[in-house]
Amino acid sequence: MVEYDFVIIGSGIAGASAGAMLAGRARVAVFERENAHGYHTTGRSAALWSALYGNASVRALTVASRYFYDRPPAGFAEYPLLQPRGCLYFAAPHQLGRLDEIASGADTLGIAIRELSQRQSLDLCPVLRPDVLAGGLHEIDAMDIDVGALHQGFLRMCRAAGGDVRTDAEVVGLERRADGWTVRLADGETVGAAVVINAAGAWGDQIAAMAGVAPVGLTPLKRTAFLLEEPDGVNARDWPTMIEADEDFYFKPESGRILVSPCDETPSVPCDAWPDDMDIAECVERLQSRAAIPVRRVLRSWAGLRSFVADRSLVIGYDDQQPGFFWLVGQGGYGVQTAPAAGRAAAALALGEALPADMTALGLTFGQLTPARLRP
Repeated sequence: MVEYDFVIIGSGIAGASAGAMLAGRARVAVFERENAHGYHTTGRSAALWSALYGNASVRALTVASRYFYDRPPAGFAEYPLLQPRGCLYFAAPHQLGRLDEIASGADTLGIAIRELSQRQSLDLCPVLRPDVLAGGLHEIDAMDIDVGALHQGFLRMCRAAGGDVRTDAEVVGLERRADGWTVRLADGETVGAAVVINAAGAWGDQIAAMAGVAPVGLTPLKRTAFLLEEPDGVNARDWPTMIEADEDFYFKPESGRILVSPCDETPSVPCDAWPDDMDIAECVERLQSRAAIPVRRVLRSWAGLRSFVADRSLVIGYDDQQPGFFWLVGQGGYGVQTAPAAGRAAAALALGEALPADMTALGLTFGQLTPARLRP
């Protein structure tokens, strides 16, 4: 039986980044049950790096990830991982206070923002409707992420350091033994692991149950997105990502088209998520009430699951009740933008080290990540 130091269950962006950071220092396997890496949430990301997006711990992980995005290891990706985009939170008169809430804490983390008037907001996105626009908050350094390049780069990095990375490798059994775990795969193979890292996304609590571990309360929430044509005579290429202040919807340029999402959060069982026509129709109505974007047809639509725990922070750390079981779940909608730092944090904690100093300098604490915070 093959023995590993770490078996990572799930090869989405969480499992791939952790595998990349661990493989040079330990014997690592990454097992993915699907026939392709990133089939679920990772492959359906909105691909935005925004340091304003999320709570304090998410923002810290996002800011700590920027160095890797700008300076990945040699050969990690053929092209830059980030491209300038910017992000504009736009507000109606009754929403101006919400912009203050979004901006709170930005200075502490060095996030470059500026408050915009109605006229300045229209300069960035001329299709906004002036009669329902009071102003905006511009995150200057928000970026588009090449999610595919990032994800594949982590997988290559893991393999190059000796990691065993597999698809069609569903884990169907976890049995505790004196020195770790026996991991049983659907094809009948068994392997040994000192530590199991649960990076199974929406299926995280199910993997825990398989190991006899109490759940952390993961709630998978469906998020819908769809593509529209650009309005006639309009070139949206240089627009920032546009987020309505209450986050009722957002839209952004996407390869000559416009990507739109209703920011829906519909509770779901873990599954291959599909969009609902009613969610799309309601979002189109909201979009057209705030922006002059005629909708003749929806070109394509899809949905993914964003899994959160109660406090909406990531869960990274050893289970406080079951030795050798490590949690790496709860990425919600932040998994891609935080992946470089979250992968480093996971590797450090899994190896028994402290959180990296650059993260603690940004205010990130072990208590914000540990699964123990979610237990009575």
